[in-house]
Amino acid sequence: MFGDRANFCSEVVTFEVVDLPGSYQAILGRPCYAKFMAVPNYTYLKLKMPGSNGVITVGSTFSHAFMCNHEHYELATAIINSSELLLLGELSTLVAPDCNKPTSLTAFRTLKETKAMGKDPI
Repeated sequence: MFGDRANFCSEVVTFEVVDLPGSYQAILGRPCYAKFMAVPNYTYLKLKMPGSNGVITVGSTFSHAFMCNHEHYELATAIINSSELLLLGELSTLVAPDCNKPTSLTAFRTLKETKAMGKDPI
């Protein structure tokens, strides 16, 4: 449900709940927007839809959006870095592949006719 007692729009939607910290309280997709006949405007951080007594506008501020994005960017970076460290620990026990050997028939290989280009004298 969006709106207040004087002007609201209510629909039944199916959604999934995930235990994941994020900067959003809900992520709505196109089926939900279609059901509410809502129009998102990402530039102005507004969501508008028809209500029982006029247009319902849901919005936020740029400072709040920036603060949320910054907090969760740091959290996501920490999670990714910790998982990459674990992966690097596992990879250190493996043998490194030969980087000079082409990996497939379509891999780039230099030809004998290839010339090195230097700076052109002016």
